[in-house]
Amino acid sequence: MIIQYTFLLSIVTLLFLLFRWAFRELPAEKWQIIGVIPSERQPDGSRQGINLTFYGFFIATASLLSTILVYILLGSLSIPAGITTAIFIAVLSAALPSANILARIIEKKAHTKTVGGASFVGIILAPWVILLVNAISGIWTGLSHPILPMLTAFVIAYAFGEGIGRLACISFGCCYGRPMNDLPKFFRNIIGLHPLVFHGETKKIVYAGHLEGVEVFPIQAVTAVLYCSAGVVGIYLFLNAHYTTGFLLTLSITQGWRFLSEFLRADFRGNLKISVYQIMALLTIPYGFLLTKLFPFAVISNADLLRGFTTLWNPWLILFLQTIWIVMFLVDGRSHTTGSILKFHVNHHKI
Repeated sequence: MIIQYTFLLSIVTLLFLLFRWAFRELPAEKWQIIGVIPSERQPDGSRQGINLTFYGFFIATASLLSTILVYILLGSLSIPAGITTAIFIAVLSAALPSANILARIIEKKAHTKTVGGASFVGIILAPWVILLVNAISGIWTGLSHPILPMLTAFVIAYAFGEGIGRLACISFGCCYGRPMNDLPKFFRNIIGLHPLVFHGETKKIVYAGHLEGVEVFPIQAVTAVLYCSAGVVGIYLFLNAHYTTGFLLTLSITQGWRFLSEFLRADFRGNLKISVYQIMALLTIPYGFLLTKLFPFAVISNADLLRGFTTLWNPWLILFLQTIWIVMFLVDGRSHTTGSILKFHVNHHKI
């Protein structure tokens, strides 16, 4: 129990420090572009630049941390890392492309992505991918791993991944909230709720929403805190073998808030009063309850956190985790909506 509470307290402390800094600093202009790679040379000697963003950095980091958490949780139940890896690769192979495909279909935009669409596809596919991987591995090992605890671990990791990933939205200025002056007094009077104020002409809230310097509802910050709080509770329930409760609670909070939060957002989500993304989120909740009936909880050994941490001590797994970060950064870190011009020269006085 001491290890369990130390683990949870460490997560809460680190998240508190991270969020306290991020909510204060990331709306500033300097926290959008992390670096620039020179590309084509122009007639005047300058070069076009490929902008690399903090959006990609935070998405990649959130993906890495949530992946590590899955290995720890499932490793604590003695589920082999190979099984977890196979599930990850299969689900991500479908979810990542869907972020672009669904956004193009729903929002009619070629250079945008939808986390909501990707998470919907991932949640729908995950149980069947787990079932398939479980069946294939059982042919060689003769073992069958419990479906519901595995689902619970992935949903908990999703909550942390999207929660921390909301810092990416703050740095880019997307998924932004409505101006505080447009909201009922109730929202303006919530104790401890500090509006976000964005600056920088390349922030989406500025070039698309024309809300530079305007106090807006901190929807990204609220989502980050709520999702990660649900994840912390989910970990506690998981480690104490309350898998059904942990799964349903985490899923309901994240998807329920995804539905409600869009009423507080000002960015374009389609022409309908209730967006397609909101409908997707609502559908996953009854779907989750159905899954608990299809895959009822089976008695297994108690979770052992030390055993879970030991799972990470594998060079191949470490390389796989590094690859996840690199791939996610390359996929989400290259900006298509901003550009740059670079000019190089020699400092002759230093020769």
